Amino acid sequence: MYAIIETGGKQVRVEEGQTIYIEKLNVEAGEAVTFDKVLFVGGDSVKVGSPVVEGATVTAKVEKQGRAKKITVFKYKAKKNYHKKQGHRQPYTKVVIEKINA
Repeated sequence: MYAIIETGGKQVRVEEGQTIYIEKLNVEAGEAVTFDKVLFVGGDSVKVGSPVVEGATVTAKVEKQGRAKKITVFKYKAKKNYHKKQGHRQPYTKVVIEKINA
């Protein structure tokens, strides 16, 4: 069984036991989090929401909070003596999907 959930403005396909990296949530490591924006549930019986499946939830456990590798943002305008170098590290939350309740 799998489901498509919405979190952090993105849609993610999840299965039980899967580890995913999502946008940062304000939850401590080791706590449980419930996603109630379930858009689709697939498997033996298919349930499609409009826009969400009523009564369906996905339960996950937060494994850790972290920050991704640094990327370099470099802005440059030719012949105008303009350049700007900036770095960015995107925060994330690593979660393990425990149960799909549909």
